[in-house]
Order: sequence, then structure tokens, then C-alpha cells
Amino acid sequence: MIKGIVVKTTGSWHTVRAGNTIINCRLKGNFRIREIRNTNPVAVGDQVDVEEEPDNTGTIVNIHPRKNYIIRRATNLSHESHILAVNIDRVFLMITLDFPETPLEFVDRFLISAEAYHIKCILLINKTDLYDHQKLLWLDEVRKIYEFAGYQVFAMSVLQDASTSMLADLLKGRINLIAGNSGVGKSSLINRLYPEIKLKTGTISSRHLTGKHTTTYPEMIELPSGGFLIDTPGIKSFGVIDIDKNETGLYFTDIFKLSKNCRFYNCTHIHEPGCAVVEAFNTGILHPSRYRSYLKIVGDNATKYRNI
Repeated sequence: MIKGIVVKTTGSWHTVRAGNTIINCRLKGNFRIREIRNTNPVAVGDQVDVEEEPDNTGTIVNIHPRKNYIIRRATNLSHESHILAVNIDRVFLMITLDFPETPLEFVDRFLISAEAYHIKCILLINKTDLYDHQKLLWLDEVRKIYEFAGYQVFAMSVLQDASTSMLADLLKGRINLIAGNSGVGKSSLINRLYPEIKLKTGTISSRHLTGKHTTTYPEMIELPSGGFLIDTPGIKSFGVIDIDKNETGLYFTDIFKLSKNCRFYNCTHIHEPGCAVVEAFNTGILHPSRYRSYLKIVGDNATKYRNI
């Protein structure tokens, strides 16, 4: 029996690293029904036990307990959820405010999913070299939104060494995940920091201003400076799953901070008197985009909040 870590998954085959040995593995059949709620019973970052086969391949016979994971609602309606990666120390969520534009609702849904599993998340806003004056003003506002929520925010351009060099130290010695929409520059950033890795990159669609997929499967890359980076395919949407709607406010870090001053301990932050969150929204302390994201997730359809 060999213990290793899954470093790549391509559907039916999983690449497992055991020390300096790489083994191409299949999954033991009963796992396919054991976690029927997931599209992928095994994910990059999983610690697994492997039985070697005569043809030098392997069979994954056991998956060790996970300390955390990033999970989203599956786009395939025949399944319920999809795990991006597991056993992560830190997530870098890369977004762009144009070329293409990342919706802030996507950002909020990703961030609360990371919070739910106690994964530290850093926000990277890329392509600053392409922004006009109005976009730069919006960049400053977006930075303030997420810094108020307690996140580190880096504005950068992968075309400029000075704006990316500070990230290399943050990656050292950890298992890091980089995620975001297609075309935001994830693979380009990795190539800028570590040219020897030589990941494939692509341009965005000129017709729709959306990214073309260049990373096909999630893959864990060993970094020359120590540590690992999990590169993931571009994510088109991020549906929240496994979060109780009544607990959503716990994972919006800014709303949770404000809620300590609510009159009622079980305040829903929608209609109760003495709600510090609603007061913060009404006075401009809590940005409308954050409150809108919160309301959509908890499923409130109150007329007076529809146009915020």
C-alpha cells in the first residue's frame, strides 16, 4: 500500500504523487456511489492510499479525511456539487474589472464558501494596465469594499514584474489554490512568477469579452521556491452549497462584524428593528453590492430591496 497526494484529475484517471514517484490511478469502483452528491469523489489535494497494479498503474482504495475544501453547486443537474480542490492553506481569487468583467456577486459567493471552511482568501485584481480613468475609480471602490470586509486586496498587472513579485513570498511553503473566471490571467500570473513551468495561456474572446479556457483540468504544481500551487480551469459561475441560509451572515465577514451591534441575536438583517447591518447599508457603510449578494443568497424577495 502506498500513501500519496492527488496532483491532477482528468475524469477517470488521477495522478498521484508518492515522494518522487508519479502513479496514474483509477478509483476503486465503490467510491463512485459512496459520494454520489459530488461530481468528483476524488479531488486535487486529497491524501490517498494506492494499491499498485501489475501494469505500473494504481488503484485508489482509500481517501483520507479532508481538513477543508472549496465546493460549488455543480452545473451538471444530475449531480449536486463539485469540489475544486481540498486540503488548501490559502486561496488566491483572481478577478478583472474589465476584459472580461468579474461580477462582484461571483466574488462574494466564492469568498463565503472559503470562509465556511476556514480558508484564508486573498483577492487579486488583474489587468490594471488596461483600465481607463473610470475603471480605476471603480477599482479603488472595489478595493475598499473588500478591505472593509477584512481581505487583503492586490491590484496588479501580470505584464508588470513589480506588481506581481510580492506574491511569490506569499506562496512559499503552502498549498495554494488560484481560481477565477476564464481569461482573468491565472496561468499568465504563474508563468510570470515561475517561467520554467510554462503553462498554456490564451486570449479572451473579442466578441464576448470572455476568457477562453486554457487550463483543462485542476493540477497541483510544485513551486521552485517551495510549496504548491493548484491551477484550476476558469469558473463560469459559483453556486453556493452546503451553507445554511440562516447562517449566511456568519460568512459575510463585514456583515458578521456589523451584526454584533444588532438588537436581536438571531437577526436576519432584513426587516428587524435595531438591525445594525441594515443601518450600515442605509448610511453607506456597507456597500450595496455586498448587501445585494447577501439577500440573493438568503432568498429574500422583499420589494423594497429589489432595486438596490
